[in-house]
Amino acid sequence: MRGNFKKVALAYSGGLDTSIIIPWLKENYNCEIVAVCGNVGQGDDAEAIKAKAIKSGASKCYVGDLSAEFVKDYIFPTVKAGAVYEKKYLLGTSMARPLIAKYLVEIAKQEKCDAICHGCTGKGNDQVRFELTIKALAPELPIIAPWREWDITSREEEIDYAEAHGIPVPMTRKTSYSRDKNIWHLSHEGLDLENPWNEYQKDLLQICVHPEDAPDQPQYVEIEFAKGEPVAVDGVKCDPVALLTKLNELGAAHGVGIASLVENRLVGMKSRGVYETPGGTILMEAHQALESITVDRETSHYKELIASRYAELVYYGQWFLPLRRALDAFVNVTQEYVSGKVRVKLYKGSCGAVGISSPHSLYNEELATFSKDEIYKQSDAEGFINLFGLPIKVLALAKRIDADQ
Repeated sequence: MRGNFKKVALAYSGGLDTSIIIPWLKENYNCEIVAVCGNVGQGDDAEAIKAKAIKSGASKCYVGDLSAEFVKDYIFPTVKAGAVYEKKYLLGTSMARPLIAKYLVEIAKQEKCDAICHGCTGKGNDQVRFELTIKALAPELPIIAPWREWDITSREEEIDYAEAHGIPVPMTRKTSYSRDKNIWHLSHEGLDLENPWNEYQKDLLQICVHPEDAPDQPQYVEIEFAKGEPVAVDGVKCDPVALLTKLNELGAAHGVGIASLVENRLVGMKSRGVYETPGGTILMEAHQALESITVDRETSHYKELIASRYAELVYYGQWFLPLRRALDAFVNVTQEYVSGKVRVKLYKGSCGAVGISSPHSLYNEELATFSKDEIYKQSDAEGFINLFGLPIKVLALAKRIDADQ
């Protein structure tokens, strides 16, 4: 795309891609650039981000603190849905992109920009997530995607471009992992990880202790939920950001939440990544455990189908589809009685619920016991089995008749 744009809003992180996009836009579009950074808990210095953007050629730089909104309105709904992509990926990047893109659109409109730019590669999922959000919230704004236009073909060439333009970048040719960090997770891709035969090295990890180096004694953490949302850790009520931060600290110290996986990208290829999601892993485990005693069988089984679709929807960047809101409505009904406490054991990379309690528990110890009880009449099972097994019996009899003929 080579439009005649006067002012462009750029999704900016201060990383390699977006750092070189500022001078590239000025060279190729001769436009004013407004850099927009969404803070979703990645821990960057806001003032340093602003200074770097201005020094690189941007006229302004906005840094919005989106952490509270991210946890409350994006992470918690996904946890309540039980959404996990391909059984292992807890959707850290996928959840954050629509929120960052929404903030980008808000600033673009405020600044009266006539185009929006992002630094996502043409091979990745993020280009879809950003652009679907932009199309949903600002369909009138053209989108510039430099990776689909410029002649740069690798991170090594990006580093060359940065050096030629005097732009400092936070990586070298030997350590240029592609990383994405927020309050939910840290992802790692590239270099030796591209070969799925290679085990990740200990020094790759930046949040979690390696399970082999974790404490030899387990630690227990108690999480309280109200209608599916976590509200307290170890008896202390806290806001969503503080709660997730605390669980991140506890999980990371015990090597919890490290996942190495090969996933199917939306654009059609497979990619290998290593993810650190300590607090998120604890939350998902605790929430699932609490649901096991508070949600009835039929709803629980159907919700598993919803969880898979919800995970795909988030992964595909379809956050602003009406379907997501409709699924949220279903999920929220299922969470009406998901309140109580879960005790989780953390030990050398493992995370398991060892105690569950709820005032709305459907678990009846007297019914479940192997000891004598006064509620369940075991002889009733015969009639149930006869009726439940009637189709199987009829089929077997029909086959016997066919065989005899």
